[in-house]
Amino acid sequence: MPEDDESASQETSAVEQPIQHPLAVKSQRSMGWAALEVIAVVALFFIYAADAPPMVNEAHYLVKAKNFWQPDWCVNDLFTASGKAHTTFYFVFGWPTLFLSLEATAWIGRFAGWTLIAIGLYRLTTALVPMRFATLGVAIAWIAAVEYGNLAGEWVIGGIEAKVPAYGFVLLALAELVHRRWNRVWILLGIASAFHVLSGGWSVVAVAIAWLISERPREHRKPFFTPAFFLGGAIALIGVLPALWLTMGGDAADSVRAARIYTYYRLPHHLLPSNFQFHWYVRHAVLLGSAVGLAWLTRHQSEREQSEREQWNRIRGFAIGAIMIAVIGLMLGGLKTYSPDLAAKLLRYYWFRLSDAVVALWFSLLLMRCISLRHEAKSMFISGYAGLAICVVLVGISSFDRMRLAVPPSASNAMLGWDVDAPPAKQQRVFEDWLKVCDWVRLATDVDEVFLTPRHQQSFKWYAERAEVVNWKDVPQDSKSLDQWYRRFREIYPVRLSTIRVTIHYQSLIEYREKYGVNYIVVDRRITGQHMPLVRVYPLAENENQTYAVYELPYTMP
Repeated sequence: MPEDDESASQETSAVEQPIQHPLAVKSQRSMGWAALEVIAVVALFFIYAADAPPMVNEAHYLVKAKNFWQPDWCVNDLFTASGKAHTTFYFVFGWPTLFLSLEATAWIGRFAGWTLIAIGLYRLTTALVPMRFATLGVAIAWIAAVEYGNLAGEWVIGGIEAKVPAYGFVLLALAELVHRRWNRVWILLGIASAFHVLSGGWSVVAVAIAWLISERPREHRKPFFTPAFFLGGAIALIGVLPALWLTMGGDAADSVRAARIYTYYRLPHHLLPSNFQFHWYVRHAVLLGSAVGLAWLTRHQSEREQSEREQWNRIRGFAIGAIMIAVIGLMLGGLKTYSPDLAAKLLRYYWFRLSDAVVALWFSLLLMRCISLRHEAKSMFISGYAGLAICVVLVGISSFDRMRLAVPPSASNAMLGWDVDAPPAKQQRVFEDWLKVCDWVRLATDVDEVFLTPRHQQSFKWYAERAEVVNWKDVPQDSKSLDQWYRRFREIYPVRLSTIRVTIHYQSLIEYREKYGVNYIVVDRRITGQHMPLVRVYPLAENENQTYAVYELPYTMP
């Protein structure tokens, strides 16, 4: 080829090849690193919480979601057929039940929720800690701090339920809060409240306190009441209105009775400060003290850049707001002595839920901030790495214990409060028997049957897909159904039998059949013994299932 032709060819090739701007290349690389960091955090969540479904609350939320999309499914069950409080969650996460199993739906929901939280955590962390893969460190510390430092039994990373996507949008809102984009904050918190009224609603209160702390003193402050604020409120109504609807329709006495059942009988371990164990207060105080200590250690580092100081002040204001809400809850706990009815009505709103999650989050962000200052303060760097190492060990221990157990958390003896010291092999054998009896019920009985079930289980509807007369875990939200639940539970599991078993008194069983339309009873043979004076329909062979059996209820006295 002639020399001139070769030059022309090279020029043509150069013209045909697109020229990438250096900023575009940098942006693509940044997006790649961001995606990798988010994937790493989701992988961490999987390692920590990849238990077989159902997790603790999945059997509670997803059976309700399935009934939301298929109203004829377990329609005779008091819980599933009762009012729907979390309609946004049921609508968004429940539709896969039309085509897939509850287990597959749970996995889809988990990965969707974990990814949303990972993205929100990434945006928040990178806004405060300019260090690659800091989000992974924050996630590890957050998991450990929530599990080992909570006050009222809160958790964030686990199965899928309404508060999981709500926390994801709260994290996205906090990332915008750091950047002082208040309009976006209100809209994102509105979405969070639509998924879970309390998680999102308390976050709105905490952000309002953050606004007072960070914006009120400014001469050129951002306005509080804006169109975006009211738009966020309108979005929140999607979740607020169904919850409010459940509180209507009853008189004042019904409302008080429902509040007392909910606060003092069913959920005092989450709601009633006097029911919290002493070491819960100690561990949460240690976590809070650690967070305050880290904030104090790093205070001078924020004074160099005014914008950086203001960003940390806003996130600190949010943490202060969450702590103030919890302090009010502690004060309300003392009201029980003087006005138990009013205390019950106020305490049912989970005053400690947000602080359990946010104090741990604040601590985790500050911990990674110490590590990011390695070139400026060696002592803080060492403290940060020591703290992170402890968190890694704690998360590793928890993950190993759950893997070793090899049964869903909802079926573990520790969760069910029965034979809690049983070794993993024994728990696995009992769980296999539970699956066998549920499979038999699902395959051998009509879909509209109602069952009496063992007290120490919470997954019968999940596996057997049949209604229950009553279940300790599945407590309805509306006052009327909640009162029915309480009456049924006290009747089916009487105090005289320590509330651990159903009576076998013939007259009572005949009444149950007539009152609740129940034909069968599933029993735990470890409690009732191997033989009962009823007609056994499963198992027909003794070695087929050593733990559970199904009996037919009597029609008449023998």
